[in-house]
Amino acid sequence: MIVLGIESSCDETSVAVLKDGCVLSSRTHSQDEHSLYGGVVPEVASRAHLEKIDILTKRVLDECGLAARSLDLIAVTDSPGLAGALLVGVSFALGLHTAYGIPITGVNHLEGHICSLFIEHKNIEAPFLVLLASGGHTAIYRYEQSGNCRCLGQTVDDAAGEAFDKVGKLLGFPYPAGRAIEEEASKVSGFKETEKITFPVARFSSQKTLDFSFSGLKTAVKNFILTNTGQYIKENRPQICRAFQKAVATSLINNLWAASENCGIKTAALAGGVACNGYLREELKTRFGADNVFFPSPALCTDNGAMIAMAGLKMYNSNRTRFPDMDPARGINM
Repeated sequence: MIVLGIESSCDETSVAVLKDGCVLSSRTHSQDEHSLYGGVVPEVASRAHLEKIDILTKRVLDECGLAARSLDLIAVTDSPGLAGALLVGVSFALGLHTAYGIPITGVNHLEGHICSLFIEHKNIEAPFLVLLASGGHTAIYRYEQSGNCRCLGQTVDDAAGEAFDKVGKLLGFPYPAGRAIEEEASKVSGFKETEKITFPVARFSSQKTLDFSFSGLKTAVKNFILTNTGQYIKENRPQICRAFQKAVATSLINNLWAASENCGIKTAALAGGVACNGYLREELKTRFGADNVFFPSPALCTDNGAMIAMAGLKMYNSNRTRFPDMDPARGINM
């Protein structure tokens, strides 16, 4: 079965073609212009999607030697995301659906991230736990099967990726800041620390909750920067980045481990943009064991059309396809 996946929920325009679950072609345009503003500007994002979506679609179809009419299914992100950005992708997909009579399904962006795991890990067996961490979302899900995925805990304020970007801005890194913080933190090894820098990990009064909070951590870093000289911050920026990165990873891993103990499920997975972080990956391997934790490749961690195509295929195979129904605020409804 040949599936075209279209993703335009935020600041990546991405289109991919899958055949029986294998990627034939995938193209993504990342909107670097948002670095000028320190974050995603919805109007700029929508216009960039308009400029690129038809070009990328033609390119992936040409690379596969396919005509649009030969597609078996179109899968398009219709929730959640920026309203204008979603509208571009959904409208374009509906145009192909109308012109060629191709079956179509709307896909939840978060379900797409979870389904990115199945592209490369055919052997992952349900049930398993998924830590989905990105710039807009941070949550733990228990995945049973397509159509049966339950949220066990989520952030009550900032997402993990959002915290990386906000702290990065405080430290002078361009948007997005996740990779820059990780690279800066890696510089700590190799020289002796003169002072110990640590930041707090949020803990809720109820031990039963698996929710996250990162706004306090962001504030702690901000206050640390404000109470020290600019020269001190410059000289110790690698240590600050390492301490911040460790605090985020500790929160994520502790909650995922607690979920594992509560559910008795030992298989875990990481998805979303923050899944690119090498430190987080290694710490998860240490806690769960390398054979019990799964990650998508970096290209499949960020927003991409391949994961949307895979989610659409899973929905089709379980008779869950639905006509695109745009809802910028909808969570996973599985």
